[in-house]
Amino acid sequence: MGWPLRIEYAGALYHVTARGNAQSDIFLCDEHRQAFLSLLANACQRYEWLCCAYCLMDNHYLLLIETPAATLSKGMKYINDTYTQPFNRFHKRVAHVFQGRYNAILVEKDAYLLELSRYIVLNPVRARMVRSANEWPWSSYRATAGYGEPVKL
Repeated sequence: MGWPLRIEYAGALYHVTARGNAQSDIFLCDEHRQAFLSLLANACQRYEWLCCAYCLMDNHYLLLIETPAATLSKGMKYINDTYTQPFNRFHKRVAHVFQGRYNAILVEKDAYLLELSRYIVLNPVRARMVRSANEWPWSSYRATAGYGEPVKL
């Protein structure tokens, strides 16, 4: 039996997450994170997404994506499939990198947007990886708060 269809429509806002298979790390070094951000930037350009927030943890990632066109599934397939191929080649693996398919929750723009943005960028603080969101270079927090250059997404 296949997966149920996702609700997709123009102008939708999604909280997207994907985890490593069997809770394994999906980012083993900074180069992996940089490669993922490049793929995310390509997806934003190709599918005309707006990335409102992101955070790359060791074994999962979190995104807040607005889709002016109904292209979430196409873009996520592009990101996850394109990330998996070189990851597996480099590590001489054939297994799944991600655990199942990505999770996407529709978000109400007005009611939940600010709180969700905070939740995403504070993930490394809650995981006790850093004491301040400003210390984690792999989220949108530094650029949003004016501490660094934004990643071209």
